[in-house]
Amino acid sequence: MLDLCRNLSTLSFQEELLNKIIIVNNCSSADYSEVCLFIQEHPTVAFQYLIAPENLGVAKGRNYALQFSQAELVIMLDDDCILQNTDALKNIVDVFNLPTLKKTAVVSFKVLYYSTNEIQASALPHKKFNQYKDLPFFETYFYAGGAHAIRRSVMMEVGDYSPDFFYGMEEYDLSYRILNAGYRIVYSDKVVMLHKESPLGRVSNWQKLQMMWVNKSIVAWRYLPFYYFLTTAILWSIFYLTKSKFKMKGFISGWNKIFNIPKMNKRAPISKNIVQYLHVLKARLWY
Repeated sequence: MLDLCRNLSTLSFQEELLNKIIIVNNCSSADYSEVCLFIQEHPTVAFQYLIAPENLGVAKGRNYALQFSQAELVIMLDDDCILQNTDALKNIVDVFNLPTLKKTAVVSFKVLYYSTNEIQASALPHKKFNQYKDLPFFETYFYAGGAHAIRRSVMMEVGDYSPDFFYGMEEYDLSYRILNAGYRIVYSDKVVMLHKESPLGRVSNWQKLQMMWVNKSIVAWRYLPFYYFLTTAILWSIFYLTKSKFKMKGFISGWNKIFNIPKMNKRAPISKNIVQYLHVLKARLWY
C-alpha cells in the first residue's frame, strides 16, 4: 500500500484531474502506520484514509469507499500494485472521451506482473486470452475489479456492487447490469498496472473458491438464460473440487447454497439483444 501511495503521489495532471485518493482500511490486522505517516507528510496530495467499521469484503468495501467520492470517473485499484505510466489520469479521460465511445461505462486496464512484466492472464477481461492479449483496445463483457475506471453516473443508474458478494464475481454482476442498460465496457492498454501478485498466482482457500463458485452461479441465475445457471453451477463445482483438492465439506455446503439461490435471488434477465451482443463479444457464458 505504501508503494502505491508513493506512486499515486507522482502522477501527472493531478491538479486538473484528481479529486481525491480514497484508501479504505478494511479492518486489516496489518500495520498501516507507514501509510498514515506518508499521508501526513504529503498534505498537498488529496489522500483520504478511512477505516471501515468492519471487514466489509470486496463489494461492500468498494461501495463504502464510493460514499466519499464525488468524481464522475472513479478509478479502483488493488493495494498491491503501482501504475506504470505517470500520465495514467489523462489517458483514462482520453479513452472515456473517444468520440465513438460516448456510452463507455468502464475502462479496464492492462495488468502486468511487477516481477516479470508479463501480462497477467487472470486480469485480462476476456477468457480467450491468446486471441485478445496483444490487442491494444477491445470491447468486452466484464472488467478487472482491481484495475479499472468506472463512471459514477452509470453506477447511480444501475446500482452499486451487490452487497451479498463478500468475495469474488462482483464485477460480472455489475457488468451485466451495465451492458443491459445500454453501456459498453472496454479494455485499453493506455493505462498499465504493475501487479505485485506472484506469476504463480494466489493460493485460494476452499472458502474463497466456494464463494467464487456460488457467486458466479448467482450471477448466471440473475441475468442469463436458465441453462447457463445449470452449466455454471455444475462446471464450477467440478472446478471447486479439483482446486480445493476434494474438500467435500465445502462441496456439500456449496451445493446447499446453490439449491437456495432461486429462493434468495430474484431473476432479472438481460435482454435477448444483450445476450446476442455477448455472443458477438465471444463471451464465455457456460461457466
